[in-house]
Amino acid sequence: MSTFPEGDAQRARARNPVGGHVPVAGGLARTGLPYAREMGDEVVQVFVANPRGWATLPGSPAQDEAFRAACAEEGIPAYVHAPYLINFGSHTGATVDKSVDSLRHSLRRSREIGALGVVVHTGSATGGRPRETAMAQVRERMLPLLDELTHPDDPWLLLEPTAGQGASLCALAEDLGPYFDALDRHPKLGICLDTCHAFAAGHDMAAPGGTKALLDELVEVAGEGRLKLIHANDSKDVVGAHKDRHENIGVGHIGAEPFGELFRHPATEGVPLVVETPGGKEGHAADVARLKELRGA
Repeated sequence: MSTFPEGDAQRARARNPVGGHVPVAGGLARTGLPYAREMGDEVVQVFVANPRGWATLPGSPAQDEAFRAACAEEGIPAYVHAPYLINFGSHTGATVDKSVDSLRHSLRRSREIGALGVVVHTGSATGGRPRETAMAQVRERMLPLLDELTHPDDPWLLLEPTAGQGASLCALAEDLGPYFDALDRHPKLGICLDTCHAFAAGHDMAAPGGTKALLDELVEVAGEGRLKLIHANDSKDVVGAHKDRHENIGVGHIGAEPFGELFRHPATEGVPLVVETPGGKEGHAADVARLKELRGA
């Protein structure tokens, strides 16, 4: 079942742009945009720093402007994924300090390239500390960064719940409630839903009504309009496995139909879908095409 009448591609794209994470080594505009066009992307996600490092590089003003201008001209919304090392729940002071610097850098660079949001993983309580202690630290160190978002073109900060590994601070939809409360439900705070993570955490999207139940709960817990981005990834593992292993759309344990259901839920109105699936260029292009097919146009 499709969402839109056949041929209504413009309306479908406006409701749910579909695209993927693109490489930018060599330049945001020089490398990232040609790759996105080749893949048929209608939305892009990029790194603006080494995803597995702490370096906060300034970027290239010329590439930034070219990227921003092309995205605006072609109607391609852009998002930034913050580095994976960030963890505001860490028991190590140096890690938390670097997390602050790294996330501040991603937020600043996001504004410079015209991105709409910065995705950050919700982290974990390391060192055997109580969850409450870690969440107090999240509030202390992350809330000031949100309060710095005062420019009209500042991005949203998008919390991405994890697959529930270890002492995760936020995996299930219900975990977003305390996380949002810790950050005073800040007006620039949103959600990036990773379907593989949600499935691995225990939300059975493959069960009848499972996808609707997940989205309904997200709205109930966080409020309307907080879901800003979806990472559309199938799962190599069964529901509740707490393993973050992405699979191509329709090939894994979630299956294709739940992704079609994403396009039909009111909570996803205007929400882009970004694939982070295996298979390189071929896998990327195939998954973008599959999602467009499921979207209906």
